[in-house]
Amino acid sequence: MFTVELYAKIRRAVMVEGLSRREAARRFGVHRNTIAKMLQFSIPPGYRRRERPLSKKLGPYMAWIDAVIEGDRSVHKKQRHTAHRIFERLRDERGFSGGYTIVREYVAQATLRTREMFVPLSHRPGHAQADFGEADGYIAGKKVRFHYFCMDLPHSDGCFVKAYPAETAEAFCDGHVAAFDFFGGVPQSILYDNTRLAVAKIVKASGAKNAQRLRSQMFAELQSHYLFDDRFGRPGKGNDKGKVEGLVGYTRRNFMTPLPVADSFDALNARFRDACTKRRQAILRGHTITIGERLQADAAAFMLLPPVPYDACHKVATRVSSLSLVRYRNNDYSVPTRYGHQEVLVKGYVERVEIACRGETIAVHARSYTTADFISNPLHYLALLEHKSRALDQAAPLDGWQLADCIHRLRRLMEARMGNAGRREFIQVLRLMENFHQYQVEHAVTEALRLGAISFDAVKMLLLARLENRPARLDLTFYPYLPAATVGTTDPRAYLGLIASPGLIPSAERISA
Repeated sequence: MFTVELYAKIRRAVMVEGLSRREAARRFGVHRNTIAKMLQFSIPPGYRRRERPLSKKLGPYMAWIDAVIEGDRSVHKKQRHTAHRIFERLRDERGFSGGYTIVREYVAQATLRTREMFVPLSHRPGHAQADFGEADGYIAGKKVRFHYFCMDLPHSDGCFVKAYPAETAEAFCDGHVAAFDFFGGVPQSILYDNTRLAVAKIVKASGAKNAQRLRSQMFAELQSHYLFDDRFGRPGKGNDKGKVEGLVGYTRRNFMTPLPVADSFDALNARFRDACTKRRQAILRGHTITIGERLQADAAAFMLLPPVPYDACHKVATRVSSLSLVRYRNNDYSVPTRYGHQEVLVKGYVERVEIACRGETIAVHARSYTTADFISNPLHYLALLEHKSRALDQAAPLDGWQLADCIHRLRRLMEARMGNAGRREFIQVLRLMENFHQYQVEHAVTEALRLGAISFDAVKMLLLARLENRPARLDLTFYPYLPAATVGTTDPRAYLGLIASPGLIPSAERISA
């Protein structure tokens, strides 16, 4: 290998001083062909080979190796051939007698040729990308793995993030509703992957180039409500929506590191919302203005929000069981017993479950994300317990119902005085909580115990008197079953009659005696 200094000396001697190539070869001790090459290049060009020579041993097997690598493109990444596995198959199945090194080098080159290339993209204002991510955190003192919805605006890099207990269809739609409200408008189009939350099925007809996507029911309703256009990437190609994929990772590294701690999902989402707003002040690489300033172009291209937001809930029609329970997502929720065996509509929201019958909401429960859970309201069963009072102590819906000590004391006194009738009257006192707050009923019971008025009527009268801000006086018009007492007006003539009647008024002599 000749140095650059030798190149410079030989080139100057021949090209400047006029020395012949034969004389230069003799003076510098190099071959004349080398002198000719040095005159062509100012620096050593190095070793150059136009094309790697084909291996005589591997040549007959190259087509087979190419076919294996091409077939691996449709196989799961963790089950694709390695170079060593290809070498073993060549040796065992094809009788290959060469070494592993030439196989490894050829597989590396062939794999490099199949790697996908990408085109830099520009993004017009008014469009978005959406996806879900997952992370760990502490919610209400418990470590949980939660899912978070991300919406990215590729033109301005504006972002929105909201966390949910689970990645469900109602959370997917609720994330859209919250994002549209945060941005103040509806994007013209949104790009997704082929999540089942949006795509129920991909159908490809015979002879058709493009597959047809059948939208899920909730997503179709959401799209009809906001009228945005949906676009979908290729199955298994996350790079088709690279902006939101990057946002999922960015928020996990910056918004959720270290592990977030919050009292509730509402508190956690309030923190994420503030972080998204704060990020608008950033100036990203390749830009000279902030995200917030670029967001103005997106806002100008957005569609207007509808007057009413979409009701993001999962609807299921079902029937109430004989236990006055409705099953939704493998959990049982109670309803008032008077709706037993009737058809109802269950609306599953992110944070609650509403149950309606004939257009009327009959029960609302906090949603449970566990499995085979029993969520009940004790008030739903009091009407039935009034007729089946013997089941009061074993009623499962009443387990864990926190009542004041005065309530338990009232029950003991009622049952001691009236037996089973006292138990039924105690349940009537509990039923007051169907229409009044628990603390109001407990206050009335405390007052009744102080006065020694141990009865349902007394508790109800004291409760109403306190609410109406009036003295606790018994109004007999509310109790028509009680016997009425009539008190007449005294006539003065009756007194005169008493005086005139002998024997009724004692004589003066008897008085003096």
